[in-house]
Amino acid sequence: MYFVAHCLDKPGSLNTRLENRPTHLAYLESLGNKVVLAGPYLDAAGAPCGSMLLFDGPDQASVEAWVAGDPYAKAGLFALVEVRPWRWVINPPASA
Repeated sequence: MYFVAHCLDKPGSLNTRLENRPTHLAYLESLGNKVVLAGPYLDAAGAPCGSMLLFDGPDQASVEAWVAGDPYAKAGLFALVEVRPWRWVINPPASA
């Protein structure tokens, strides 16, 4: 089942994001095909200000645990984290 993690950064936390980016990326890569896609939200100036991740997981609790284990979350980067079930309707992969 798919789940979207919607994460918004705390104001003024760009340095925290940049300092933790290498470990964040390594962590997501370590989850393998559980992470379907991921990328930052951008503010009006083009700077990252949050994250959107699409997970393929067995249940919401597992996905919430993966998000909580992210170095960004552990560093206190996020002001808001929401994990929601999601259905892929337009142009889904064959496995959806």
